Order: sequence, then structure tokens, then C-alpha cells
Amino acid sequence: MTKLYASAGAIAIAAFFGWTGFQLWSASQSDPFAECRSGNVAGAAIGGPLELVDQTGAMVTNAQIFAKPTLVYFGFASCPDVCPLDNGRNAEAVDLLSAKGIDATAVFITVDPARDTPAVLQDYTANFGDKLVGLTGTPEQIKAAAAAFKVYYQVPTNATDNYEVDHTTLTYLMMPETGFVDFFQRETTSADMADKVSCFVEAG
Repeated sequence: MTKLYASAGAIAIAAFFGWTGFQLWSASQSDPFAECRSGNVAGAAIGGPLELVDQTGAMVTNAQIFAKPTLVYFGFASCPDVCPLDNGRNAEAVDLLSAKGIDATAVFITVDPARDTPAVLQDYTANFGDKLVGLTGTPEQIKAAAAAFKVYYQVPTNATDNYEVDHTTLTYLMMPETGFVDFFQRETTSADMADKVSCFVEAG
């Protein structure tokens, strides 16, 4: 009887792993980017129609912003440490991708439109060469952009001139036509980021 239960258990385990394998295989067949993703983010409702203002003062839409593989980061220009490090990392990843023959861009969307005017963003993005695009807009436009990316931010009430804005620090990868495909944590290096973006480009 023990052997019978053991055999039945082995069959059940084999069936489970067989079904799991089939599910993973099915997912990979329907998702061309499955092998590139760092997590289960396929089909995540991130991104959407946007209308913002770039650092030159020109109005741009999501179609223009994401015309090539794009690394998107939300922050504010007067951020003392986190934002410049993350934007510098993203700009470096774009440089590494360029060396691989991949045309990509890094985008910085402010969550502090009251202070981050196009002129401020033009000065800010100049610190990263020509690898970073700065975007701002009205408070309503920024709120809509943050909501589209599920980004949290909080401008302090009764803020002084030197206030800081609490905000999400993820970087989002957007692909032309496809839209959102993955995100990167702060600890991701520029080299790892470039490798991952390369995977998406090749899979697409």
C-alpha cells in the first residue's frame, strides 16, 4: 500500500511539474520578452497617453517621448543625492547601449513642476551631456503622468524654498509600440541595465 501511495505521489508531482512547465512554456510563447523580464510584469497597466513640456519648451506626447527604447525616471532637479545618481546611471546605460549600436534615450520627468521649469531642466540635463531629456508640465499634467506610471510623490505642505519631494525611485523601460516592458531598482548597475535593454531590443 505504501508503494502505491508513493507511486501516486510521484505521478502527482510529475504532473504538477509538467503542468507548471507547460504554463511557463505557454507564457514564453505568448510573451516574446519573457526571457528578458526581471519579474512577472507582462501586461502591467503602466504608461498611457501623455502630454508634457521638454527642456526646450516644446510640447511633446507619449508617441514622441517613447519613439525609441526609453529609460523613464521621476524625480526633481534640486534633489541632493538620489536623483542625480539615478539619472547619471541611466545616462551611462544609454552610452553603453550606443556602443552596442542601440539608439536609446533616458527621460527625467519632474514631480516638482512649480520649481522645475523648462529653463531649470535645460540646465539640469546639461550636466548629463546630451543623454538625458527633461520633461515638466502643469501640476495636472505631472499628476497624470505619475498616475500613468503608478508613481508616488508627495510635495510637502507649507513647503519652504528648500523643500524636498518624496517620490518613487524606479526606472521604467518603455519600448516603441509595445510600451512598458520592465522596471529597474536603484541597485541595478548601468551595465546590467544596458544588457537587459539589449535583450528587449533583440527579442523585439
